[in-house]
Amino acid sequence: MAMFEEMPMSEHRTRDYAMISTFPPTQCGIATFAAALAGGLYELGDDVGIVRVGGEHDPAREIVVAELTGQRGEMTLAARNELNHADVVIVQHEYGIYDGPDGEDIVGVLEEIDRPTIVVAHTVLENPTQHQRRVLEAVVRAADAVVVMTEAGRQRLCNSFDVDKRKISVIPHGAAVSDAVRLVESNAQPRLLTWGLLGPGKGIEWAIDALAQLRDLKPRLKYIVAGNTHPKVFEYEGDVYRNMLIQRAKNRKVDVEFDPEYRSLPSLARLISEASIVILPYDSPDQVTSGVLVDAIAAGRPVIATAFPHAVELLSTGAGIVVSRQDPTALADAIRKVLTTPGLAQKMAAEARRLAPELAWPHIASRYALLGEELLDKRAPVSAAR
Repeated sequence: MAMFEEMPMSEHRTRDYAMISTFPPTQCGIATFAAALAGGLYELGDDVGIVRVGGEHDPAREIVVAELTGQRGEMTLAARNELNHADVVIVQHEYGIYDGPDGEDIVGVLEEIDRPTIVVAHTVLENPTQHQRRVLEAVVRAADAVVVMTEAGRQRLCNSFDVDKRKISVIPHGAAVSDAVRLVESNAQPRLLTWGLLGPGKGIEWAIDALAQLRDLKPRLKYIVAGNTHPKVFEYEGDVYRNMLIQRAKNRKVDVEFDPEYRSLPSLARLISEASIVILPYDSPDQVTSGVLVDAIAAGRPVIATAFPHAVELLSTGAGIVVSRQDPTALADAIRKVLTTPGLAQKMAAEARRLAPELAWPHIASRYALLGEELLDKRAPVSAAR
């Protein structure tokens, strides 16, 4: 596994990056990640051009330089030119964003790129289908380097897939880190917060059930569920999951506010800063990366999360409490403990603030830049390769 320190600005060589990804205004975590990483590289002085996957072209976004595929599903000439004239290409990988079964068409795209490529593996499944396994293994073979965001992701990829372990590096998910951390008043109404695009598997129903076990706490708890239904979920089943949650909260007679707004980063930062506790009640054991978790830590918020790999890893030093999945009583007990144990919330928040600087986007972008330099050093000079 390659390890990288932050690159001092005085030593940074500016580069041209091309990045294949979804991108705002598309509403998904990978689009948000790509925009933030591009911004971090831009702050280093690099140029970044987005080769966009899906969504409608927005001419106001000059950073989007090409669409990946045309009407017949083939890589566009503009995309091919942008990718093969960059110094380094970064590819955001998720099964669901590319064409073909399990997004297999990205393999052919990677094979046509003759520049150094860094694949960011957002999902490493514990129990993939045979085809999902073959696709990810082919992606790793075609890439020069692969980034996972947690040690759990690295171990799973190295141990469960047939890949070249020397290609795998761990670079954490980045976050916008603010120097000003709001302290929640101890006598204020406790505000619990979950945010992100909604759909089955988010586990919010278990948090609602947990609130029903905490009616004795004074002042009464308020639970904010921020985010709209995931566009792909809405396409197939509409707001079934959201409507179920709304009815469940009414039946349990608990105070839950459903906020469907897709927030800008400053608006989201304000919302997080007002939370007493961030709740991540996810059902899946597969989540080796959670941008929501990283944003909560970066904001200095205490976290209660179910035992998905990223939470187990990042919260191990005391910034949060990990509980079993689909267990409302365990969630309720953890919430009660944080809210009623003197000094515990402050101690958790302090540990979150200690972790935050290593997650700041400028630091994370610098680590990608160092990885890119390592790949370029292994190749002929750029001027000779073009």
